[in-house]
Amino acid sequence: MDPLYLDHAATTPVRPEVRAAMAPMLDRVYGNPSSTHRWGREAAAALADARAQCAAALGARFSEIYFVRGGTESDNLALLGRVARLRGEGHEPVVAVSAIEHKAVLEAAAQATARGAGRLERIRVGPDGALDWDTLDRALASPPAVVSLMWVNNETGMILPVEEAAARCRSAGATFHTDAVQAVGKLPVRVDAVSVDLLSLSGHKIGGPKGSGLLFCREGTDLSPVFHGGGQERALRPGTEDVAGAVGLAAALGLAVAERDAEATRLAALRRELELGLAARLADVRVNGAEAPRAPHVSSVSFPCLDGTGLLIALDLEGLAVSGGSACNSGASGGSHVIAALYGPEDARATVRYSLGSATGGEDVRRAVEITARVVERLSALVGRP
Repeated sequence: MDPLYLDHAATTPVRPEVRAAMAPMLDRVYGNPSSTHRWGREAAAALADARAQCAAALGARFSEIYFVRGGTESDNLALLGRVARLRGEGHEPVVAVSAIEHKAVLEAAAQATARGAGRLERIRVGPDGALDWDTLDRALASPPAVVSLMWVNNETGMILPVEEAAARCRSAGATFHTDAVQAVGKLPVRVDAVSVDLLSLSGHKIGGPKGSGLLFCREGTDLSPVFHGGGQERALRPGTEDVAGAVGLAAALGLAVAERDAEATRLAALRRELELGLAARLADVRVNGAEAPRAPHVSSVSFPCLDGTGLLIALDLEGLAVSGGSACNSGASGGSHVIAALYGPEDARATVRYSLGSATGGEDVRRAVEITARVVERLSALVGRP
């Protein structure tokens, strides 16, 4: 049978509508948008249209959208840029991040403190999605603080309390950033409804091209550039703009927002079928974060002690493409910092992340259950488990 791709949280195929929108940018509209001749003006117009579309989709102002080269760059620019600006104003800002952030945020936060910011606070998150508000409040008590809390966790699909955290930060005069890469197209993400100061998106998670992304920067939230060069993107992100990537991102974002409600309902039903099917076939299955509010497209499932890397390889050999989570203590990989933060570093389970997309159907979910059950049963017999 054809291989089965259930790793959409890692990347998604480019949608046909996105390819069609990008095609003229790769062929006819090839000018540099900084050039003053007609080719440059045409490219600049396309870039402006893409910026306006992204702003409308997010409830932002045109001037608050900055095109960057993906989610990791956006996260880094948000944290490092804001901390550098505050340091330039004579402050030593406290940086606070949740313990289950993407590594792009965790490592950027560590770099920010290494470069002279104040202390770094890591906010604990429970398996039920509960936030350690005391740690956040401690950070907010030492202004100015820079806080980053992802909207949806990329490994478990857990929805974090971004709205409440943003409101607390606003009241305390702190800067609030959210990595919304896994939230867009699955949840309502509107910066005119939630008081975030900085928000990061990536195109290739929603049917757009790899290497495309944006940073929303609310008016009045000043950043220092991380790169230096020309004056593109209002001197915040220098370098010739990727017009095709921006156009593709705008097309993907518009489609994701327009289809969100119907797609979220459909994906939630498929995820439920997947999890119930695995629980019916296999003993002692744990759905990570099951007690928390979750986005509909991600299911992180842990199985009794198997080698995590071996399990992923065996699933791939059976034609099922998924991602991993925490490794078993006997596994070769370092494991997932997210699962370790939620369940403890000694959690002896192999974890599989299934992530569903627009092409996923009911038959795909049933095949995934069958393949997983067969592989887990075989590997369990090899290690002597019933």
